[in-house]
Amino acid sequence: MDLFNQIKDEAKRFLSTAKGSHDWDHTERVYNLCMHIGKEEVADFEILKLAAILHDIGREYEDKSGGKICHAEKGVALARELLEKYNLEKEKIDKILHCIESHRFRGNKTPQSKEAKILFDADKLDSIGAVGIGRAFLFSGEVGAKLHNKDVDIEKTKPYTKDDTAFREFAVKLKTVKDRMLTAEGKRMAEERHKFMVDFFARLNKEIDGKL
Repeated sequence: MDLFNQIKDEAKRFLSTAKGSHDWDHTERVYNLCMHIGKEEVADFEILKLAAILHDIGREYEDKSGGKICHAEKGVALARELLEKYNLEKEKIDKILHCIESHRFRGNKTPQSKEAKILFDADKLDSIGAVGIGRAFLFSGEVGAKLHNKDVDIEKTKPYTKDDTAFREFAVKLKTVKDRMLTAEGKRMAEERHKFMVDFFARLNKEIDGKL
């Protein structure tokens, strides 16, 4: 088995008990998006492929801590140990770890390399559009949130509570995602996904009010 597939198998194990909103399926979708955007950006695929499959391996730690542990920071520590075990060159490890540490939307690390920007965009694209809506509702169910509350005051709500609805996620984060894209292809793809998402929540509000 080649190096990539060995590391991929280990990444799968980290995510084997992850919640559905951030499980291996999410990682595979992000990987596929990275491959698509990477072709447009002429990326270093060795770095990008490994960063994509490892970017969320710290996610379960964040979920279990109720958001107190940053999954990007934890992911860097776990990925470093894993990549060193396979004797990957230090320069490559550093490049991969930069992608992982800077992929988080709410993180304080800014993607600097081409590969880090691609991973950031791919991860964000999976949070919007049709699949993003599905994930938002899945996550809200995981934390025991309500189905919907269109009158939510986001200043008075907290994540990982009954108020952490899909619509709250849209209001707090998802509606701003398209303006955070860093690559040309990411920006193009985000525009269409954003429109679909905005139209969906507008319709949901009307249905909740019995207008449709």
